[in-house]
Amino acid sequence: MTFDLVRFNSAFAQARYEQKTDPAFDLAAAQQQLLALIADEPDGDDRTFALEMIEDLAVPPPPPREHGPLYHEAGAIHAAAFLAEGTDEEKADALAEARHKIWSIADRAPDDEAPSIRGMTRALHHMEIMLRGYWPED
Repeated sequence: MTFDLVRFNSAFAQARYEQKTDPAFDLAAAQQQLLALIADEPDGDDRTFALEMIEDLAVPPPPPREHGPLYHEAGAIHAAAFLAEGTDEEKADALAEARHKIWSIADRAPDDEAPSIRGMTRALHHMEIMLRGYWPED
C-alpha cells in the first residue's frame, strides 16, 4: 500500500480543526485514527513524516492572533467601501479611495501586520476594475 498523503493531510487538518473548535476534542482518539491511516505503511520517510505530524497534534495550536488598532481601522474602511452607493463610477471611486486609505494605514502598521492590511486592498481593486469595465477578456 502506498502512502496516501492527501488522505492523511485531510484527516490531520480535520483533527486540527476539531481541536481548535470542539471543547470535547479527544486527542488520543484523533491520534489513533491517524495512526490507523499509516498502519500498513512500511518504515521510511513517509511514515516518519506522518508519525511526526501525529505527535505534533499533541502540541496545542497557538491562540488566534490579536490584531492591532490599525488592522481594525483598515478593516472598517474595507467593509464600508463595499457599501458605497451611486453610479458604477462613483462606487469605483469610493473603492479606489478606500484602497489608498488602507495602503496608507499599512505603511504605518507594524511589519508583522502590514502585509495582511495590504491584502485587504485586493478585493477592492478587483471590484473597482469590474465596475470600471477594465476586466480583461479570457
